[in-house]
Amino acid sequence: MDLSGWIDTYLDHLRVERGLSKNTLEAYALDLNQLAARVGEGARAEAVTEGDIAELLVWNTRRGYGARSSARQLSAVRGFFKFLMREKVVASDPCALIERPRLGRRLPKALGLEDVLRIVDKPDLSTARGLRDAAMLHLLYACGLRVTELCTLKLGDLDRQRGVVSVHGKGGKRRLVPVGEIALGLVDRYLEHVRPQWERASGSSRALFLTPRGPMTRQGFWKLIKRYARAAGVTLPVSPHKMRHSFATHLLQGGAALRAVQAMLGHADLGTTEIYTRIAQDHVRAAYKRSHPRA
Repeated sequence: MDLSGWIDTYLDHLRVERGLSKNTLEAYALDLNQLAARVGEGARAEAVTEGDIAELLVWNTRRGYGARSSARQLSAVRGFFKFLMREKVVASDPCALIERPRLGRRLPKALGLEDVLRIVDKPDLSTARGLRDAAMLHLLYACGLRVTELCTLKLGDLDRQRGVVSVHGKGGKRRLVPVGEIALGLVDRYLEHVRPQWERASGSSRALFLTPRGPMTRQGFWKLIKRYARAAGVTLPVSPHKMRHSFATHLLQGGAALRAVQAMLGHADLGTTEIYTRIAQDHVRAAYKRSHPRA
Protein backbone atom coordinates (compact mmCIF):
# COMPACT_ATOMS: atom_id res chain seq x y z
CA MET A 1 0.00 0.00 0.00
CA ASP A 2 1.34 3.46 -0.87
CA LEU A 3 1.46 6.53 1.40
CA SER A 4 -1.98 7.82 0.32
CA GLY A 5 -3.54 4.45 1.07
CA TRP A 6 -2.08 4.43 4.59
CA ILE A 7 -3.35 7.97 5.14
CA ASP A 8 -6.89 6.81 4.30
CA THR A 9 -6.46 3.84 6.66
CA TYR A 10 -5.25 6.13 9.46
CA LEU A 11 -8.19 8.51 8.97
CA ASP A 12 -10.58 5.55 9.20
CA HIS A 13 -8.83 4.54 12.43
CA LEU A 14 -9.29 8.04 13.88
CA ARG A 15 -12.95 8.09 12.88
CA VAL A 16 -13.86 4.62 14.18
CA GLU A 17 -11.50 4.06 17.11
CA ARG A 18 -11.15 7.59 18.47
CA GLY A 19 -14.45 9.06 17.34
CA LEU A 20 -12.98 12.33 16.06
CA SER A 21 -15.36 14.89 14.60
CA LYS A 22 -15.79 15.47 10.88
CA ASN A 23 -14.06 18.87 11.09
CA THR A 24 -11.04 17.43 12.93
CA LEU A 25 -10.75 14.58 10.41
CA GLU A 26 -10.85 17.05 7.53
CA ALA A 27 -8.00 19.03 9.13
CA TYR A 28 -5.93 15.83 9.56
CA ALA A 29 -6.65 14.83 5.96
CA LEU A 30 -5.53 18.23 4.65
CA ASP A 31 -2.26 18.15 6.61
CA LEU A 32 -1.39 14.57 5.69
CA ASN A 33 -2.36 14.84 2.04
CA GLN A 34 -0.05 17.85 1.73
CA LEU A 35 2.77 15.55 2.82
CA ALA A 36 1.74 12.95 0.23
CA ALA A 37 1.65 15.63 -2.48
CA ARG A 38 5.12 16.88 -1.55
CA VAL A 39 6.65 13.39 -1.49
CA GLY A 40 5.04 12.43 -4.79
CA GLU A 41 2.26 10.20 -6.08
CA GLY A 42 2.78 6.50 -5.43
CA ALA A 43 5.48 7.03 -2.80
CA ARG A 44 5.80 4.41 -0.07
CA ALA A 45 5.31 5.37 3.58
CA GLU A 46 8.61 3.79 4.54
CA ALA A 47 10.42 6.01 2.01
CA VAL A 48 9.43 9.27 3.77
CA THR A 49 12.46 10.89 5.40
CA GLU A 50 13.09 13.55 8.00
CA GLY A 51 14.14 15.84 5.15
CA ASP A 52 10.78 15.39 3.39
CA ILE A 53 8.90 16.53 6.49
CA ALA A 54 11.28 19.45 7.11
CA GLU A 55 10.83 20.55 3.49
CA LEU A 56 7.05 20.40 3.91
CA LEU A 57 7.19 22.70 6.94
CA VAL A 58 9.52 25.13 5.16
CA TRP A 59 7.30 25.11 2.07
CA ASN A 60 4.21 25.91 4.14
CA THR A 61 6.04 28.72 5.94
CA ARG A 62 6.81 30.28 2.57
CA ARG A 63 3.10 29.99 1.73
CA GLY A 64 2.23 32.03 4.81
CA TYR A 65 1.64 29.34 7.45
CA GLY A 66 2.11 30.62 10.99
CA ALA A 67 3.83 28.75 13.82
CA ARG A 68 0.52 27.48 15.16
CA SER A 69 -0.54 25.98 11.81
CA SER A 70 2.89 24.38 11.32
CA ALA A 71 2.77 22.92 14.83
CA ARG A 72 -0.66 21.47 14.15
CA GLN A 73 0.54 19.89 10.91
CA LEU A 74 3.63 18.42 12.57
CA SER A 75 1.40 16.98 15.31
CA ALA A 76 -0.80 15.33 12.66
CA VAL A 77 2.22 13.85 10.86
CA ARG A 78 3.71 12.58 14.14
CA GLY A 79 0.46 10.85 15.06
CA PHE A 80 0.34 9.25 11.63
CA PHE A 81 3.86 7.82 11.86
CA LYS A 82 3.28 6.55 15.39
CA PHE A 83 0.32 4.66 13.95
CA LEU A 84 2.52 3.28 11.14
CA MET A 85 5.11 2.15 13.69
CA ARG A 86 2.43 0.28 15.66
CA GLU A 87 1.31 -1.34 12.41
CA LYS A 88 4.97 -2.24 11.69
CA VAL A 89 4.85 -0.39 8.37
CA VAL A 90 7.86 1.77 9.25
CA ALA A 91 10.76 0.98 11.58
CA SER A 92 11.34 4.51 12.92
CA ASP A 93 9.64 7.89 13.19
CA PRO A 94 11.05 10.43 10.69
CA CYS A 95 9.58 13.25 12.82
CA ALA A 96 11.52 12.28 15.95
CA LEU A 97 14.28 14.89 15.59
CA ILE A 98 12.16 17.70 14.14
CA GLU A 99 11.53 20.44 16.71
CA ARG A 100 8.04 21.75 17.23
CA PRO A 101 7.68 25.43 16.26
CA ARG A 102 7.71 27.68 19.30
CA LEU A 103 4.31 29.16 20.08
CA GLY A 104 3.57 32.24 22.07
CA ARG A 105 0.95 31.72 24.76
CA ARG A 106 -1.99 33.41 23.09
CA LEU A 107 -4.67 34.58 25.50
CA PRO A 108 -8.25 33.91 24.44
CA LYS A 109 -10.17 37.10 23.76
CA ALA A 110 -13.41 37.44 25.70
CA LEU A 111 -16.24 39.91 25.35
CA GLY A 112 -17.24 42.15 28.22
CA LEU A 113 -20.41 41.21 30.07
CA GLU A 114 -22.30 44.23 28.69
CA ASP A 115 -21.49 43.25 25.10
CA VAL A 116 -22.60 39.65 25.72
CA LEU A 117 -25.89 40.77 27.25
CA ARG A 118 -26.58 43.16 24.37
CA ILE A 119 -26.12 40.30 21.89
CA VAL A 120 -28.16 37.62 23.68
CA ASP A 121 -31.01 40.08 24.42
CA LYS A 122 -31.20 41.41 20.85
CA PRO A 123 -33.56 38.80 19.25
CA ASP A 124 -37.23 39.76 18.97
CA LEU A 125 -39.07 37.34 21.26
CA SER A 126 -42.40 38.10 19.56
CA THR A 127 -41.32 36.15 16.45
CA ALA A 128 -40.65 32.43 16.01
CA ARG A 129 -37.13 32.97 14.69
CA GLY A 130 -36.33 35.48 17.39
CA LEU A 131 -37.46 33.12 20.14
CA ARG A 132 -35.35 30.28 18.72
CA ASP A 133 -32.34 32.56 18.28
CA ALA A 134 -32.64 33.86 21.84
CA ALA A 135 -32.83 30.30 23.18
CA MET A 136 -29.71 29.30 21.24
CA LEU A 137 -27.69 32.39 22.17
CA HIS A 138 -28.59 32.15 25.85
CA LEU A 139 -27.83 28.41 25.94
CA LEU A 140 -24.49 28.97 24.17
CA TYR A 141 -23.38 31.53 26.76
CA ALA A 142 -25.00 29.83 29.78
CA CYS A 143 -23.19 26.54 29.12
CA GLY A 144 -20.01 27.56 27.28
CA LEU A 145 -20.77 25.24 24.37
CA ARG A 146 -18.83 24.85 21.16
CA VAL A 147 -20.91 25.72 18.10
CA THR A 148 -20.95 22.09 16.92
CA GLU A 149 -22.07 20.95 20.37
CA LEU A 150 -24.92 23.46 20.32
CA CYS A 151 -26.12 22.60 16.81
CA THR A 152 -25.99 18.82 17.36
CA LEU A 153 -27.97 18.79 20.61
CA LYS A 154 -30.89 16.36 20.56
CA LEU A 155 -34.21 16.69 22.36
CA GLY A 156 -33.19 14.00 24.84
CA ASP A 157 -29.98 15.84 25.74
CA LEU A 158 -31.83 18.51 27.73
CA ASP A 159 -33.01 17.47 31.20
CA ARG A 160 -35.42 20.27 32.07
CA GLN A 161 -36.25 18.83 35.50
CA ARG A 162 -32.63 18.74 36.69
CA GLY A 163 -31.62 21.86 34.75
CA VAL A 164 -28.68 20.23 32.92
CA VAL A 165 -27.74 19.50 29.35
CA SER A 166 -25.80 16.41 28.22
CA VAL A 167 -23.19 17.60 25.73
CA HIS A 168 -21.51 15.38 23.13
CA GLY A 169 -18.00 16.87 23.09
CA LYS A 170 -14.69 16.20 21.37
CA GLY A 171 -13.56 12.61 21.11
CA GLY A 172 -17.11 11.37 21.68
CA LYS A 173 -16.97 12.33 25.37
CA ARG A 174 -20.17 13.25 27.19
CA ARG A 175 -20.38 15.86 29.94
CA LEU A 176 -23.22 17.34 31.98
CA VAL A 177 -23.41 21.14 32.12
CA PRO A 178 -25.85 23.12 34.29
CA VAL A 179 -28.26 25.43 32.48
CA GLY A 180 -29.25 28.79 33.99
CA GLU A 181 -32.90 29.59 34.62
CA ILE A 182 -33.08 32.33 31.98
CA ALA A 183 -31.69 30.09 29.23
CA LEU A 184 -33.85 27.17 30.35
CA GLY A 185 -36.97 29.35 30.32
CA LEU A 186 -36.28 30.53 26.76
CA VAL A 187 -35.63 26.98 25.58
CA ASP A 188 -38.94 25.92 27.17
CA ARG A 189 -40.79 28.70 25.32
CA TYR A 190 -39.11 27.71 22.05
CA LEU A 191 -40.03 24.05 22.58
CA GLU A 192 -43.64 24.93 23.34
CA HIS A 193 -44.38 27.59 20.72
CA VAL A 194 -41.90 27.23 17.84
CA ARG A 195 -40.36 23.81 17.47
CA PRO A 196 -43.60 21.80 16.96
CA GLN A 197 -44.58 23.79 13.86
CA TRP A 198 -41.07 23.61 12.39
CA GLU A 199 -40.84 19.90 13.14
CA ARG A 200 -43.92 19.31 11.01
CA ALA A 201 -42.54 21.52 8.22
CA SER A 202 -39.01 20.09 8.19
CA GLY A 203 -39.74 16.48 9.10
CA SER A 204 -36.92 16.45 11.67
CA SER A 205 -37.82 14.93 15.01
CA ARG A 206 -34.55 14.60 16.99
CA ALA A 207 -32.54 17.83 16.67
CA LEU A 208 -33.23 20.32 19.45
CA PHE A 209 -32.84 23.46 17.34
CA LEU A 210 -34.56 23.60 13.97
CA THR A 211 -35.12 25.92 11.06
CA PRO A 212 -38.22 25.59 8.84
CA ARG A 213 -36.03 23.46 6.52
CA GLY A 214 -34.31 21.20 9.06
CA PRO A 215 -31.70 21.29 11.83
CA MET A 216 -29.72 24.47 12.44
CA THR A 217 -26.23 24.21 10.94
CA ARG A 218 -22.90 25.52 12.23
CA GLN A 219 -22.66 27.89 9.27
CA GLY A 220 -26.21 29.13 9.83
CA PHE A 221 -25.53 29.88 13.48
CA TRP A 222 -22.26 31.68 12.66
CA LYS A 223 -24.17 34.05 10.38
CA LEU A 224 -26.89 34.45 13.00
CA ILE A 225 -24.57 35.49 15.86
CA LYS A 226 -22.65 37.93 13.67
CA ARG A 227 -25.91 39.53 12.55
CA TYR A 228 -27.07 40.05 16.14
CA ALA A 229 -23.66 41.40 17.17
CA ARG A 230 -23.86 44.05 14.43
CA ALA A 231 -27.43 44.90 15.38
CA ALA A 232 -26.41 45.23 19.03
CA GLY A 233 -23.65 47.68 18.12
CA VAL A 234 -20.82 45.41 19.28
CA THR A 235 -17.74 46.52 17.36
CA LEU A 236 -15.37 43.72 18.45
CA PRO A 237 -15.22 40.56 16.28
CA VAL A 238 -17.81 38.08 17.59
CA SER A 239 -17.95 34.33 17.05
CA PRO A 240 -19.54 31.35 18.84
CA HIS A 241 -16.12 30.42 20.25
CA LYS A 242 -15.60 33.92 21.62
CA MET A 243 -18.85 33.46 23.56
CA ARG A 244 -17.34 30.26 24.98
CA HIS A 245 -14.22 32.21 26.03
CA SER A 246 -16.50 34.81 27.62
CA PHE A 247 -18.38 32.12 29.55
CA ALA A 248 -15.13 30.79 31.07
CA THR A 249 -13.67 34.22 31.78
CA HIS A 250 -16.81 35.56 33.45
CA LEU A 251 -17.13 32.44 35.63
CA LEU A 252 -13.55 32.79 36.90
CA GLN A 253 -14.00 36.51 37.46
CA GLY A 254 -17.05 35.65 39.54
CA GLY A 255 -15.05 33.29 41.73
CA ALA A 256 -15.78 29.88 40.16
CA ALA A 257 -13.30 27.08 40.88
CA LEU A 258 -10.92 26.26 38.04
CA ARG A 259 -11.76 22.54 38.19
CA ALA A 260 -15.48 23.32 37.87
CA VAL A 261 -14.86 25.48 34.80
CA GLN A 262 -12.67 22.72 33.32
CA ALA A 263 -15.50 20.20 33.76
CA MET A 264 -18.08 22.51 32.17
CA LEU A 265 -15.83 23.29 29.20
CA GLY A 266 -14.95 19.63 28.71
CA HIS A 267 -11.18 20.21 28.74
CA ALA A 268 -9.18 17.02 29.22
CA ASP A 269 -6.14 18.99 30.45
CA LEU A 270 -6.42 21.52 33.29
CA GLY A 271 -3.62 23.50 31.64
CA THR A 272 -5.98 24.37 28.78
CA THR A 273 -8.39 25.94 31.25
CA GLU A 274 -5.68 27.69 33.29
CA ILE A 275 -5.05 30.19 30.49
CA TYR A 276 -8.34 31.87 31.43
CA THR A 277 -7.00 32.65 34.90
CA ARG A 278 -4.67 35.21 33.32
CA ILE A 279 -7.67 37.18 32.12
CA ALA A 280 -9.42 36.82 35.49
CA GLN A 281 -6.28 38.04 37.28
CA ASP A 282 -6.14 41.07 35.01
CA HIS A 283 -9.71 41.82 36.13
CA VAL A 284 -8.69 41.56 39.80
CA ARG A 285 -5.64 43.81 39.27
CA ALA A 286 -7.79 46.43 37.54
CA ALA A 287 -10.28 46.35 40.44
CA TYR A 288 -7.39 46.76 42.91
CA LYS A 289 -6.02 49.77 41.07
CA ARG A 290 -9.45 51.39 40.97
CA SER A 291 -10.26 50.74 44.62
CA HIS A 292 -7.13 50.72 46.79
CA PRO A 293 -6.12 54.16 48.15
CA ARG A 294 -2.39 53.36 47.74
CA ALA A 295 -2.64 51.62 44.38
